[in-house]
Amino acid sequence: MKAAVIRFPGSNCDQDCFHVLSNVFGLDTQYVWHKEDSLDAFDFIVLPGGFSYGDYLRCGAIARFSPVMKSLVEQAHKGKLILGICNGFQILCEAHLLPGALVRNRSIHFVCEHTLLRVESIRSPFTNAARTGGLLNIPIAHGEGNYTADEATLRELNLNSQILLRYATAMAQSPPQPIPTVRRKTSPASAMRREMCSA
Repeated sequence: MKAAVIRFPGSNCDQDCFHVLSNVFGLDTQYVWHKEDSLDAFDFIVLPGGFSYGDYLRCGAIARFSPVMKSLVEQAHKGKLILGICNGFQILCEAHLLPGALVRNRSIHFVCEHTLLRVESIRSPFTNAARTGGLLNIPIAHGEGNYTADEATLRELNLNSQILLRYATAMAQSPPQPIPTVRRKTSPASAMRREMCSA
């Protein structure tokens, strides 16, 4: 499998992604600058975290117009595996590759901490080695990680088992919320995954 890590101006987690893909998972991994116009050679495409274009306008709002995004959309429609982490998640939302949007954290503060997530679905390349109901202790760091969507979209995500991870307490119970919390969401049209916590 050949992996691409997309680099935008302001990306700052690209080296972490490259290290894990190349040195931990042993994948043939390359950096791809955002001005490239083809991702045809890759099987797995990662949009890393950071502050693309300084997060001007909105997080990911300018990056969605980078030349590489046209090819990314094409690869998504071909069903290639795509992972958006943090700012990459925001870029996928801004590009309308996935429904919903990201808004300021409920606390209005930047959040940098570890949080517990419960595995909701293992029907994913990213969770298929986990156990449904299992807890993961995951680090988060973001200011605009509050995923929101209309009730119909959230209902569809739940019905299709597209919410893979959900906030949890130590007792593996999700905290009461008016709408479901999405940690990672899958797209039925492709193998896209996105990762972000809302807080």
